[in-house]
Amino acid sequence: MPPPPPPAGPPTIGPPPQGAALRAVAAGLLSLSGLGLGHVLLRRWRRAAVSWAATAVLLVVALPADPDGVPALLVAAYLLVLLLAGADAARLALRADFARGVRPVLAAALGLVLLAVPVTGTVVHASARDEAVEQELLGRLEEGDGLVEKASKHPFALSAPDYRYALTLYRELGEDHPGSRAAALVPARLKAYYDAVSTPYSEKKYCSAVDPLTYLRTVPGTVDRKLLGDLAGRPDTPLAESLYACGVSRLSGTGTESGSKELETLLRTFPESSQAGQVGPAVSGEIRQRVAALKGADPCTVTAGLRRMSTLVTGLPPTSVPSLGAQADAGVRDGVYACGVDEFKEKRFPEARQTLTDFADTYKDDRRGRQARDIVIAAEIAEERPSAGKRLPGSGRPGGARMELVISNDAPNDVEVLYTGPVTGTVKLKACGSCERYSGESAGAARACRASGTSYPKARLRLPAGEYHFLYKHGTGATSDVDSYASGSSVKPGYSYTSCTYLIERDKYGLDLPSLSDLLKPSSFDR
Repeated sequence: MPPPPPPAGPPTIGPPPQGAALRAVAAGLLSLSGLGLGHVLLRRWRRAAVSWAATAVLLVVALPADPDGVPALLVAAYLLVLLLAGADAARLALRADFARGVRPVLAAALGLVLLAVPVTGTVVHASARDEAVEQELLGRLEEGDGLVEKASKHPFALSAPDYRYALTLYRELGEDHPGSRAAALVPARLKAYYDAVSTPYSEKKYCSAVDPLTYLRTVPGTVDRKLLGDLAGRPDTPLAESLYACGVSRLSGTGTESGSKELETLLRTFPESSQAGQVGPAVSGEIRQRVAALKGADPCTVTAGLRRMSTLVTGLPPTSVPSLGAQADAGVRDGVYACGVDEFKEKRFPEARQTLTDFADTYKDDRRGRQARDIVIAAEIAEERPSAGKRLPGSGRPGGARMELVISNDAPNDVEVLYTGPVTGTVKLKACGSCERYSGESAGAARACRASGTSYPKARLRLPAGEYHFLYKHGTGATSDVDSYASGSSVKPGYSYTSCTYLIERDKYGLDLPSLSDLLKPSSFDR
């Protein structure tokens, strides 16, 4: 009988077959390409499919190239899959042969060549990504261009937000992406930007140009001066010209915009500019023109303009226009007087009184103050007696003989007598303490200023001959029902005159006086 077989022991692993190392290298290299070729040669289709799926996912995500690139986590996962696939293919190739007809040497060489696939793909994708970034940046540039074009068609007040956003886009392109194609175009775009914002100036619309040019002067505070170049200082001269032209154009206007804001800004912002040097002569010339216009048909309107000029001058730096303040004040002074005189001539007596009273009170040292007060007196009389306002009171003192007028007060209240004619003035009489009201018109005419032993307050006036108008005004001691009384009389040469003021009591039934309960009235003039 044959001897029994020896007992079975653990299986033994022999050395790898001849050429296994070369096959392992070839399989590993072929799988590192991401095409799964190492597993294909070993006929491990499922494992090859893993590589195909990983590569497909990467291509789907990576293509087309995006400016943000492929997520780093996905790239890391893909590289890990390739390394694992290469290691697995190399391990399997140590024990298994390739498909018939495939030489390990050629497979290894092909693996080395195919390694260029992911490397080349990475380079191509990076280039495509860079181009995508460039296109995105160029898109931002076009967006800014569109905003500038849109904004240039509207007033700056409405288009300022678009201009500011466009500038933000240009600044980010130039400062944050200095090497891009879009950044290389930014300087030219900034010049076009400045041209667009400055359009009102180029069209000689100087008042409309002030705000946009003022805005351009703030741009160097937000954009790198190296990027702006000469544009940084470009708005200065146009802005100075616009401030001057706009301010001067408004000097002759009648609206609320007097040009003071623009001229003040010019003098404070560009004090050394040629335009600043022209402000004083321009304002001075305008004041002279307005003063000359006071002789025209509407001095009150001209005076309002002179007041605006005075306000304008007050707002200007005094060191820039040191002599304009006095000139403007003198113009206003002349204007107030001319306005009051014109109001009197136009029979606007209350306005004339107010205007010339203000003139006399404000300009106490003016030589026309006395004439102004005479016109005020005449205007007050003319309010009650319009014929007193037919002509202005004389400014001189007529010569020749003067007649005496004695005015006595037989009333229990003070009386002020205003008169105008060849001369104009006013006189006050104190109340007659012992005097009373008379019961009626006839009693007053018969007894006023005739009581023996009574000392009546008197005023004596020496008047040149001529036609006079008088206004008697009640004062302290009169009731609220006492009214002023106006009259007129002729003073002739060679006569003396007396006048007596008294009060009469109104009949309780209103039969003796038609409207007033008390009446302050002078007697007729007597020779």
